Amino acid sequence: MKKSLIALSLLGAALTPNLATAADYVIDTQGAHASINWKIQHLGYSWIKGRFNTFDGNFSYDPDNVAASKVNVNIDTTSLDSNHAERDKHIRSNDFLDVKKFGKANFTSTKVVDKGNGNLEIQGNLTLHGQTKPLTIDAQFVGAGDDPWGGYRAGFVGTTRIELADFEIPVMGDSSYADLELHVEGVKQ
Repeated sequence: MKKSLIALSLLGAALTPNLATAADYVIDTQGAHASINWKIQHLGYSWIKGRFNTFDGNFSYDPDNVAASKVNVNIDTTSLDSNHAERDKHIRSNDFLDVKKFGKANFTSTKVVDKGNGNLEIQGNLTLHGQTKPLTIDAQFVGAGDDPWGGYRAGFVGTTRIELADFEIPVMGDSSYADLELHVEGVKQ
C-alpha cells in the first residue's frame, strides 16, 4: 500500500504541469539600487536631466512564465530633482506638474510580453497629473542571483516616452515629451 501511494504521488507530480508561481520582489530603493530618471529637451538645444528621488514598488517575475509577471510602482512627484532648486520649484508648480494637487504618480502593469533574449514589453497604466493613460515600457532583464547579504535579487532596465499632452501637462519649452529611463533592482521576498 505504501509503495502504491508513493508511486501514485510520483506519477501525479510527473503528469501535473509546472505550476511554479512568479517570485515576488520589493524594489530596492533603500540601498539606492533603483532609479527613475527623466530627460526633456531644453529649447531644442540640449537636455535637462533629472530623477524622482522618492518612490517604491514591487514586482513578480518568473523567467519560465514571463506573462505571469506584474509590476507596481508609486512615485512621489514632489521628489522631482533636476539638480537645480529654482528649476525644480518651477517644474513642481502648477505651471507644469502641480505637485501640491498631484503629489503621487503610479504605474501598474496590465500585461508583460516576453520578446525573447531577456527583452520584455511591459504594458500598463500610468497615473500622472490626475490622468490615467496606457503606457508601454521596453525593458530588458539584466540578471539575477544571490547577493552578499543572504538575499536574492533580480534587475531590469527600461525606457519609455511620455507625451506631456496625454497627461494634460503643458509643453515645457519646445519639448512635447519626456523620456524615462528606469533602473529596477528587486530583493526577493
